[in-house]
Amino acid sequence: MSGQTVTIPDDQAFASFKAECLCEEGWSVTYSKGGIMVWTQALQEGKTVHKIKCRMVCKDVSAETMYDVLHDLEYRRKWDTNVIETFDIGKLTVNADVGYYSWKCPRPLRNRDVITLRSWLPIGKDYIIMNYSVKHAKYPPKKDKVRAVSIQTGYMIQSQGPNHCVLTYMAQVDPRGSLPKWVVNKSSHFLAPRAMKKINKACLKYLEWKQRHNPGFKPWLYPEQTTLPSIPLSELSIQHAESLENIDESSLADAHEIEDSD
Repeated sequence: MSGQTVTIPDDQAFASFKAECLCEEGWSVTYSKGGIMVWTQALQEGKTVHKIKCRMVCKDVSAETMYDVLHDLEYRRKWDTNVIETFDIGKLTVNADVGYYSWKCPRPLRNRDVITLRSWLPIGKDYIIMNYSVKHAKYPPKKDKVRAVSIQTGYMIQSQGPNHCVLTYMAQVDPRGSLPKWVVNKSSHFLAPRAMKKINKACLKYLEWKQRHNPGFKPWLYPEQTTLPSIPLSELSIQHAESLENIDESSLADAHEIEDSD
């Protein structure tokens, strides 16, 4: 999101995100197998913003179930093996909140975390969930993690029928550091496809799991259910990458390859 003040995305922002999800111009295919495609954009000289886009055809999952799975924090803690910690900080509107997410990076890289403003919108039979990084005074960067910056990251879910959808994930992220080439390659060729498959598998088990875990509680559909405190936009500011620690991990080798060669 451009500009200096924190704003809640409007219809135009969602339309722009959708257009970029659908656009293939300027993107290079790095993976295409089993109904999953991955595209990347080349790093601009002098820039550290990584852009990746993944698309998966799900012939056994409805758009509604996919939307629930991507929203349900309690369930994410169960299926997302990369997550270290995730929680909501507060709500801004009926379809926008602020949250914290930290995740494991491939060894020996340091783990990352983000504070993001997240917003969502059903558009006809399709859904969009997107976020960008913000700063909150009560949640400064932690010593044991690198605070990354989401310039714009999100999901678009397109309904293709009662039990059929297409999921597109797009991320523009500054990981705050010079990453080794093997990390970038591993992300597009291995980690991203594996993450998409994991989401699909989580969707297949969600309905049964949800029946046993507060089945009627879906504040992303029924905002009156939310228990989050309201926070004013004035408590947030744009998270500029330049103000964060920038580390050089470009010379680090893949820990798995080191172990394999031992």
